[in-house]
Amino acid sequence: MAKESSFDIVSTVDIQEVDNAFQQTKKELAQRYDLKDSGATVAFDKSGKTMTVHAPSDFVAGQVIDVVSSKLVKRGIDLAAVKWGAPQAAAGSTVVRAASIVEGIDKETASRINKDIKVQKFKAKVTIDGDKLRVSSASRDVLQDVIAFVKSKDYGQPLQFNNYR
Repeated sequence: MAKESSFDIVSTVDIQEVDNAFQQTKKELAQRYDLKDSGATVAFDKSGKTMTVHAPSDFVAGQVIDVVSSKLVKRGIDLAAVKWGAPQAAAGSTVVRAASIVEGIDKETASRINKDIKVQKFKAKVTIDGDKLRVSSASRDVLQDVIAFVKSKDYGQPLQFNNYR
């Protein structure tokens, strides 16, 4: 077999689906009886990939985050891609919770994935290319084993496998 097969390990989030979940959350906040007049608001910045929840108390902020999370799950977004920060006190005894959408694989996670694959002694070559990893091997069975191995591990963010050739 002269031709090498390969695939990419990436971490992407469909921002349009996140925006749709945000719009549904805003609608539900305006209609839901227990949250309607609570003063809770949610904001989403598409370009910065951040979401902010303003609420009168930490309990209400938790309820709003639950609503956001349920809408994201219904839209097919993995909750591991959303990193919520700690509650911060704001003016007038309100609480602000900010979240960032994690996209791309950072260098330390990429090197950890690379190291884990090398420790297993798969006959595959891993190259880190920016925010993705390219895994190549002469055997497609080895690539299938690498995919199964990486899926079994938890790297703190959702991983997708594409460009399988």
